[in-house]
Order: sequence, then C-alpha cells, then structure tokens
Amino acid sequence: MIRVTIWNENVHETDQNEVGEECRKWYPEGIHTALKNNLAAPDLEIRTAYLAQPAQGLPDELLNSTDVLLWWGHCAHGEVEDALVSRIQDRVLGGMGLIVLHSGHKSKIFQRMLGTSCRLVWRDIAERERVWTVDPGHPIAQGIPSSFPIEHTEMYGEPFGIPDDGKIVFLSWYQGGNVFRSGVCFQRDRGKIFYFAPGHETFPIYHNTNVVRILANAIRWAAPIAPVRDDAQNCSHECDPIEPIA
Repeated sequence: MIRVTIWNENVHETDQNEVGEECRKWYPEGIHTALKNNLAAPDLEIRTAYLAQPAQGLPDELLNSTDVLLWWGHCAHGEVEDALVSRIQDRVLGGMGLIVLHSGHKSKIFQRMLGTSCRLVWRDIAERERVWTVDPGHPIAQGIPSSFPIEHTEMYGEPFGIPDDGKIVFLSWYQGGNVFRSGVCFQRDRGKIFYFAPGHETFPIYHNTNVVRILANAIRWAAPIAPVRDDAQNCSHECDPIEPIA
C-alpha cells in the first residue's frame, strides 16, 4: 500500500462569493475529497488534510506516515507556517514523494524545494487547453494519449521560473496562443517531485479521466522505493576510505 495524503487549502470551497459557488458546484465536499474519490485504488491508502485543521492538517503522526503528499494551494500560501514547510522538506529529502498541483507553483514548499521564484503568466477566461505528452515513455505518461483537450481552464504560460533540471513530461497549448511546461518532474536528494498545472478550482478538471490517470501514475512514480529517512538534513558524516591509499 502506498500511503497518500492529499492536502488542500479548502478556502475557496467555503468562500461566500462567485468563486466559492463555482468551486462547490464541481467539488461540493472539497477538491481534496474529489481527488480522494477519483484516485481510489486497491494499492492506495488515501487520507485528506486541509489548512484549518490542527497542525494545519499535517501533524507529525500523519506526515511521518505519508509516502506521497499531494499539495493544492492558491490564496493562502502565506498562512502555511514555515516550520511545517521545513518538516515537509525534510520528508521529501528523505524520500517522500511530492506532487504539487495547479497554483501550488507559488506555495512555500514548491519554492523551497526548487529554490526559484516559480513565477509564470496567467489568464482566467475559461479558454481551451490541449495537453501534449512530450515524453510518452515516462511512467507518468503511461496510458495517456499523445494529446487531450481540457475544454475550459485557466491559462498558465511561459516564462515559467523553474530550474533547468526538470524533466518535461507534458506541455500545454492554450486557445489564446500561450504554451506552458504543464507537467514537470524533479529529484531532490531521495525525493521525487512532480508539478502538474491543470486543476483550476472553478472547472471540473479533476473529474477529467486523463488528468486523474496522470495523477494516479504520478503517485506510483513518486512513491519511495526504500523507507523514508528521518535524518536527511543531518546525514552528512565522515567516512573511512574503501580503497587503500598509498
């Protein structure tokens, strides 16, 4: 079993405005619950968490028993405590997988792990997106067609301020003419990271069959192949030579 935790701000779902109404139309129990239901599989043990819960949803007991963490954030990045970000960073460096969704590109944890601004350009006019699979041999792309449409979405466009070591798996084209590296993998110490852009809160993108398949593949790709180390930040040590030194 892969132990998966889906973390969501769960802010838009409670907003008493037009955005909140649209979000609740597609995700009446929250984005986290929709993802949990759509990703359900015999080999996945899925839990959910959100910002307003004690310990901001991720107490030590839950975080330390998580193999892969999915992170959805948008308007409350600044409310996430730095101490929590550091705890997540330690887990990722030790081998926990991290999947950052949509506007999580500006989350503290994503910026911390990549060390860059992660800035981009955007436009929210419900335009069409076509997601292209540019690395069909990658495990995250298994079962995904060469391209597929998302009828209404928020545009994220280049330039995207991420490091050059990312492995591009998906590239998106938008009706307004922009393109974007919409599915990118990174490795940080023992931990695997996947950023996936489609997933705006006012559109039913997390009910799209291909989007769900991509996230399911990403979970299995990012899962640690060995137990997560709990001393990743402090594991440097002096060692003896293994070959004779003349």
